[in-house]
Amino acid sequence: MNTKTFFASAASIALALCMTASCNTSFNDGYYVNDNGEPMDQDGGNRFDEIVENPFVKVADAPASTFSVDADGASYAYMRRCVRDGFMPLSNAVRTEEFLNYFTFDYDEPEGGEMLAINAETGACPWNAEHKLLRLGLKGKSLNNNEIPTANYIFLIDVSGSMQGEDRIDLVKTGLCTMLDYMKPEDRVAIITYSGTVKKLLESTLVRDKSSIKNAIKKLVASGCTAGGQAMKMAYEEAVAHYIKGGNNRIIMCTDGDFNVGVSSNDALIEMVESYLSKGIYLSVMGFGIGNLNDSMMENVSNHGNGTYNYIDSEEEMMKVFVNERSRFVAVANDTKCQVTFSPDVVDSYRLIGYENRLMSSEEFENDGKDAGEIGAGQTVTALYEIVPAASYSEDTLLATFDVKYKVALGEQSRSLSLGVKVPATDSKSENITFASGVAAYALVLRESEYKGSASFEMAESLVRESLGEDKYDLRKQLLELIGRAAAFDNN
Repeated sequence: MNTKTFFASAASIALALCMTASCNTSFNDGYYVNDNGEPMDQDGGNRFDEIVENPFVKVADAPASTFSVDADGASYAYMRRCVRDGFMPLSNAVRTEEFLNYFTFDYDEPEGGEMLAINAETGACPWNAEHKLLRLGLKGKSLNNNEIPTANYIFLIDVSGSMQGEDRIDLVKTGLCTMLDYMKPEDRVAIITYSGTVKKLLESTLVRDKSSIKNAIKKLVASGCTAGGQAMKMAYEEAVAHYIKGGNNRIIMCTDGDFNVGVSSNDALIEMVESYLSKGIYLSVMGFGIGNLNDSMMENVSNHGNGTYNYIDSEEEMMKVFVNERSRFVAVANDTKCQVTFSPDVVDSYRLIGYENRLMSSEEFENDGKDAGEIGAGQTVTALYEIVPAASYSEDTLLATFDVKYKVALGEQSRSLSLGVKVPATDSKSENITFASGVAAYALVLRESEYKGSASFEMAESLVRESLGEDKYDLRKQLLELIGRAAAFDNN
């Protein structure tokens, strides 16, 4: 019996012994239940979209590869929760691009009035000696505190029964209260809650009245079913009503994504958030809990709503998102799209690792009206291509052209950046490409990918250990711990 089957079976057997809890209970004696009190196993009750990995593509058939950036980190944090809880994440829960973009890479700041900088390098492919890796990097301009625009935040909080627990509503309350301590007095916050009904708990209030906002948050109690669609509409209306021109107008939604009353289908929710794209409202979705997590809804809604998606599994993640990286709530590069055009004389075929649900056509790349991903202040985004060299692959030949389009503000005309990537005399062994390849190797093994080649937990651990770098918050060292735990599961 493999590891995933063992842990899933153990959870299912335990749950079979669990009596159904009441509608307003989410965690009972170690077992997870939904709003209706129905027991859910730890990973099997969660909802993830299927991932069909990108295949190798012949350059002769399609020389250009195009995708929207994805600056989310939810998949990585969810994996950490699973591994620490003693089981492996399902393959469809592993989105390689979110593993990469959970971390900050050592990329140069933008110059010359740009809000975005790009870079690229090539190196050896650790899991296939005959292939190469192309690493692409993007970095949004860092902002000082006095450069961060005034905020108009709507805290949209799920207080349904499935949100009860220390890892859910209690963590929401801690995170939002802590975040308030770092906001400016002139920032504004409104609070909308939803369970069986929707309620405007707090009118838009200046943060200088912090105590009133914190008191409202501390009183939150989880119970009832989930009318999330109606609440989301109210949140957008509230954001529009208090819109700050040139400000950061953003809904911060805290939920497990289990909408079961009113508008609840992914398609209907996507249609709703897309109807507000032209209003200049951003959406940050924060996922909580496990066993009843609707990852599919949260990722899709954030992807289509000028949004980002994070999974909050712990107080350390709460500090990362709400405090240490809070400037990333400010989008400095909007509708950011990448296109890589490979030289057919140098590259035989290529495979984009991850970004499966972010692929775009060349026509969409040129279309300024096409929605794409946002990059926050100081945030880095990384992408990897695995490349099969052509016979004429040689030093100083043009491997590919890396083109990027982005907007400084929503609704504006796109700016263009371009970078030619040449074959170097020797493969790069920089910290950036070494760490990126280690992260990717780990994701390939977790996914049990058909493209993993010789990748292993041991390979991932070695590559990460070689490239720990400055590691201000010890996140890379923590990755070593997680790889070690996952390897131990695999060996049992």
